[in-house]
Formats: sequence, structure tokens, C-alpha cells
Amino acid sequence: MSILRIALWGAVLLAIALWLGLLYSGQSGDRGQSQSNGFADAFGGPFALTAPDGNTVTDTTLAGKPYAIFFGFTRCPDVCPTNLARMARLRAQLKDDGGKFAIVFVSVDPEQDTPAIIGEYVKLFGTPIIGLTGTEAQLAQIKKGFAVFSEKVPTEGSDYTVDHTATTYLMTANGKFAGTIDHQESDTVALEKLQRLVAG
Repeated sequence: MSILRIALWGAVLLAIALWLGLLYSGQSGDRGQSQSNGFADAFGGPFALTAPDGNTVTDTTLAGKPYAIFFGFTRCPDVCPTNLARMARLRAQLKDDGGKFAIVFVSVDPEQDTPAIIGEYVKLFGTPIIGLTGTEAQLAQIKKGFAVFSEKVPTEGSDYTVDHTATTYLMTANGKFAGTIDHQESDTVALEKLQRLVAG
């Protein structure tokens, strides 16, 4: 993991800590409800992106079913395919409950990842995955909502790679933030989080 990514994770965790600290300070009466609502609204928000079939998918489109959303790009050499394969494996381990949540993959590389390319990519993992992309403005909106970092990094031969946040965000059926799965967590911990997500 690059120093930049480590710094980004530190900033995200600090932001969450500060947010929760504000919720705990100076509140009374309905403090517990306010804390819960604040945490649930920490990430997410409205967005509109394009699916491989050309249809627009929004936060409203996804409403009604919990989902796990991950940001990356199809040419990612390690983290992205490893994470998506893992999510497919965890879904299978959930058996009947595996179909109770959606897996969403958002490409942060619109220059290379067309909707058609993303559609072919997500088919590789043997489980239904909603692949999405959009314009720079659309991606900027959803990345801001989820506090996601991404940046093109030049490589040899006039090519580039993309540094990006490597975490999976868990969202409830109502579009509320329910937690994260870190790519370094054990499958046991990740599975427990998904079980809580689908239990509602």
C-alpha cells in the first residue's frame, strides 16, 4: 500500500472519529437517535451513473436492497480483482442470504472503462455485480459522497495506473451507511458484517 493511500485512510478514519465526537458532545434527550442518524448519513448521498446496458442507475434505483459498493478500475492488477472475487466468495458462503444484497463496482477510470468494458469485466467473477461508470462530474459527485480518493499516476510508456481508496462500503436498503469492509480484514470478520447487513 502506498504512503498516499495510508495517508488517505488516516484522513478518512480521522473524519469519522471527529464526526462521532461531535455527535457525543453537547447532546441530551434524543442523543442516541441523533448519533445513529449521524453515523448512517456519514457516507452516501445522491448519484447517477451508467450501467453496461446504457441505463442510468441512481441511489434511488438501488433502494430497497442492501448493497456493498467498491470503487476501482478494470485494469487494476491486484486489489480490485481480489476484492471482487472475495465478495463473490462471501456471497456464496451466505447461501440463501447471498442474494439479499447487491454488489456494486464503480470504475473511477472513465477514460479507459466504458460501460461495455465494465460489463465484460464484472462477468468474470461468476456472480451478479452491478458495474457502473459515468462522466468526470458524475464520478466526482459519488466520490465526494463516499469520501473516495482516486488519482491517475503516470507509468512507463505513456500509460497510467490509478491509485484509489481500497475499501468496500456497506449500505442499507434505505441507502444509509452501515459500515465498511477493509480489504485486509479476515473473511470471518467480513462475513459477519455482511450477515448483519442482510439481517437489517
